[in-house]
Amino acid sequence: MLLQVGGKRSALGLLAIRRVWSMTRSAHTAPQTLEYKPIKKVMVANRGEIAIRVFRACTELGIRTVAVYSEQDTGQMHRQKADEAYLIGKGLPPVAAYLHIPDIIKVAKENDVDAIHPGYGFLSERADFAQACVDAGVRFIGPTPDVVRKMGDKIEARSIAISAGVPVVPGTDAPISSLQEAQEFSNSYGFPIIFKAAYGGGGRGMRVVREYEELDENYQRAYSEALAAFGNGALFVEKFIEKPRHIEVQILGDKYGNVIHLYERDCSIQRRHQKVVEIAPATQLDPHLRDRLTADSVNLARQVGYENAGTVEFLVDKHGKHYFIEVNSRLQVEHTVTEEITDVDLVHSQLRVCEGRSLPELGLKQDKIRINGYAIQCRVTTEDPARGFQPDTGRLEVFRSGEGMGIRLDSASAFQGAVISPHYDSLLVKVIASGKDLPAASAKMSRALAEFRVRGVKTNIPFLQNVLSNNQFLNGTVDTQFIDENPDLFNLKPVQNRAQKLLHYLGHVMVNGPTTPIPVKAKPSPIDPVIPPVPLGEPPVGFRDVLLREGPDGFAKAVRAHQGLLLMDTTFRDAHQSLLATRVRTHDLKRIAPFVAHSFSNLFSVENWGGATFDVAMRFLCECPWKRLQELRALMPNVPFQMLLRGANAVGYTNYPDNAVFKFCEVAKENGMDIFRVFDSLNYLPNMLLGMEAAGAAGGVVEAAISYTGDVSDPMRQKYSLDYYLKLADELVKAGTHILCIKDMAGLLKPDSGRLLVGALRDRFPNVPIHVHTHDTAGAGVAAMLACAEAGTICPTMGHCVTCRCSISLEKVFDYSEYWEVTRGLYAPFDCTATMKSGNADVYENEIPGGQYTNLHFQAHSMGLGNKFKEVKKAYVEANKLLGDLIKVTPSSKIVGDLAQFMVQNALTRAEVEERADELSFPLSVVEFLQGHIGIPHGGFPEPFRSKVELERGKTLHIKALALGDLNKAGQREVFFELNGQLRSVLVKDTVAMKEMHFHPKALKDVRGQIGAPMPGKVVEVKVKQGQQVEKGQPLCVLSAMKMETVVNSPLSGTVAKIYVTADSTLEGDDLILEEE
Repeated sequence: MLLQVGGKRSALGLLAIRRVWSMTRSAHTAPQTLEYKPIKKVMVANRGEIAIRVFRACTELGIRTVAVYSEQDTGQMHRQKADEAYLIGKGLPPVAAYLHIPDIIKVAKENDVDAIHPGYGFLSERADFAQACVDAGVRFIGPTPDVVRKMGDKIEARSIAISAGVPVVPGTDAPISSLQEAQEFSNSYGFPIIFKAAYGGGGRGMRVVREYEELDENYQRAYSEALAAFGNGALFVEKFIEKPRHIEVQILGDKYGNVIHLYERDCSIQRRHQKVVEIAPATQLDPHLRDRLTADSVNLARQVGYENAGTVEFLVDKHGKHYFIEVNSRLQVEHTVTEEITDVDLVHSQLRVCEGRSLPELGLKQDKIRINGYAIQCRVTTEDPARGFQPDTGRLEVFRSGEGMGIRLDSASAFQGAVISPHYDSLLVKVIASGKDLPAASAKMSRALAEFRVRGVKTNIPFLQNVLSNNQFLNGTVDTQFIDENPDLFNLKPVQNRAQKLLHYLGHVMVNGPTTPIPVKAKPSPIDPVIPPVPLGEPPVGFRDVLLREGPDGFAKAVRAHQGLLLMDTTFRDAHQSLLATRVRTHDLKRIAPFVAHSFSNLFSVENWGGATFDVAMRFLCECPWKRLQELRALMPNVPFQMLLRGANAVGYTNYPDNAVFKFCEVAKENGMDIFRVFDSLNYLPNMLLGMEAAGAAGGVVEAAISYTGDVSDPMRQKYSLDYYLKLADELVKAGTHILCIKDMAGLLKPDSGRLLVGALRDRFPNVPIHVHTHDTAGAGVAAMLACAEAGTICPTMGHCVTCRCSISLEKVFDYSEYWEVTRGLYAPFDCTATMKSGNADVYENEIPGGQYTNLHFQAHSMGLGNKFKEVKKAYVEANKLLGDLIKVTPSSKIVGDLAQFMVQNALTRAEVEERADELSFPLSVVEFLQGHIGIPHGGFPEPFRSKVELERGKTLHIKALALGDLNKAGQREVFFELNGQLRSVLVKDTVAMKEMHFHPKALKDVRGQIGAPMPGKVVEVKVKQGQQVEKGQPLCVLSAMKMETVVNSPLSGTVAKIYVTADSTLEGDDLILEEE
């Protein structure tokens, strides 16, 4: 039946439709001869989200749409959302294009547009534009030109309000034409006063003046802003009411004299007279006051014969008195909240009223309009609250919005890759939340804002989140001074932005290569090392021949049966890690390798591989660590190779899947590795057993290493006691290790401790070879090694004990040392002695591992903390205590070091870190340690410190590099990635290419007198000349960005030495404006 009715209705001719509507209309309006004219094509003479809002409404009503755009807006979304789009204002400045009435009318007529919607801003309140539309035979979707003129002229609107009996704020009766008139008004009414643009709103051309000295500058700025935004700089002046509420009433009228209101909105949360958050309906509003506000609005609209949508704005003082301020004869930015609480589509209504329909025909009668719940609108803008809401520009590298039940988004340029220019308003997206009451709507809004991810430009989202959590806001008792009186709103939670920072870093490395800060100016030695003579023929038989012949078990027995000490040469890895930051190239290792094979064939092993090898070879040396292993194996076939395997970490800094560790060991063995020194930085047995099993399965020699810390000879330090080490050794021997190792990374094993520990191990495991590995940071390493040798070890580190029961030729050692001494000069910029001149016994206090001690010192210099290394070492002690007194070996030592440098950089004590643990942003390594990523420390995690630190679990970034783009005009390359399955890109400056390109100079913050642009923008006026004397605080120039003007004042008194800009110069942030001296 419904289909049949629909079919019959659709068959009615146009005259029949008109007759039906005419009969309907006659029942509720005065007789008027108006004809219904359907709209077929609508142009929106605007841009951005309001253009898209209108397009969507038109599409829903079956109306074709036309967009116009400036040359700067060719990539904007509103152009793509319309059925047709045409360029306007060719060759004109960005804003002027949308103010060029002849172009807009020409496009409309040439493309059969029969109605134009002005949106808001630009020409929306220009009577001459409305009249131009009418004259061209194109309908203007809004009030009549005469009403637009009356309401747009704030002075006439004020007179009409007075005639309608609506109270007004004291002000001028006509636009002022000079500064003198403003002075006369202030003399009569006193300060504060406010300038307002006579022909526009939105905060443009609005300036509050509180004292006489500010009058001239604010008059000039208000006039200039109004002229730029509305094409007319006329101003009027009012008495400024302190701390009012800003309440506005939405009205809607038709062509037949019907006017209704759709209740009010509270727009009191403002910054620089621009609304930030809007609420409908207004909370804590007396019902009688609401009645007066709505009645006055309707009466005022009827007084002028108002048709279409509009807003009547009032100020309500603390006594509940209301004052008319203006009528906005257009759709407002915040119309959305009214739509949400009344379920009235205002744009649909505008279009239907323009076609000739009456409000009752549309079902819009006052007694039918009801308030349903609450709605909040937040204007998300590209402004930085931390810098006084300075507009930010750039490219949206990431955009992800918040959505879900009760959330509406109105946006235009909010998409990944969009370019935010300084030419237009900073509005990015309007977020509207609806709920049964204000707290419910606030909760939805807070949740939606928390879901947003915007990268590439700053936004006001952190500020909005603070507003929504403010008790005064939630209680609905805000006024226009709310932001000024709540400085805590600017305590902004920092945005982590981890993924994008990582992409920028990776992109920088891809474009410019790795950069390592060098803290010293030492240059590589020009002298090439001389290779000692190497005999012809094959090298002598060595212990590797035993291993190949008898396997790991036979090798271990042969080592244990050997009379005297056996040595391991660490020069090929651990030594140059500690002394030269692991920067030694394969080239220099290969040159000396044949000499080692021929001269030191009776070595227990050569340590030449580990995590640092992989790290540096791939990050800095651009070498393949696998190829290094293969080439050294070919040159030293007779000496066993030894590597460090970090248990379940393999050669990395976090736990890997078991199968990856097993496969790594298998491939390492196939490429020449023999002995796997397996350790765990926390002595965490499960991690060690995994590494041992993987090394054993690959056919390698398993050397289980116990990481040593503390002092077994000190009865006062019993966390890591002799019993602890013996029990751990029991488990390792039980698991099948071929060799036991004591890994003394910090050089803490004193002679007495060495005798005690090695003696106990030898007594308990008489048939297991024992290897001691240490670092001589304190200078006591030789004595400790000799003590261990006396107690029963057979495998100390080469260099410590070459004269002690070792069949090594001293003459060969001298030749070997000479080669490395000269080679070391080639790596002078990385030499630890460039920053650290001697060993230090304070290692017994700070327990910093040897390799880390030198690297940390180097790193501290690189980070500008070279003069604070003593503080770093003390902080290392405190950081270790905070973390529960860890065994400090890579990667646990890195965790302690990261926390120590974090404490020094931020001037934090141990007590402050413990107290503020729940709010500090700790280094990622510290967080991951507390999450258990590298295992469980002996004695458990430190509490309550661990419970306080925010631990984010389940955050994994999957990144794949895709491509590098071509060089653009800004000297940048676009680098493309795939991040968690989504395409991402970042713009990276090509440092080499930029040296050949010309750019505006930047102001150097550490150079006194260089004054830079506080934000991107265009220079409106330069207010000083070269050679001019200026005082501190004196205006230097005026910048315009996003239609707001900012005065740049002098930070000091002096003389203008050089000016780098002129009027109309376009600047980026921190571009140099001028120099003072």
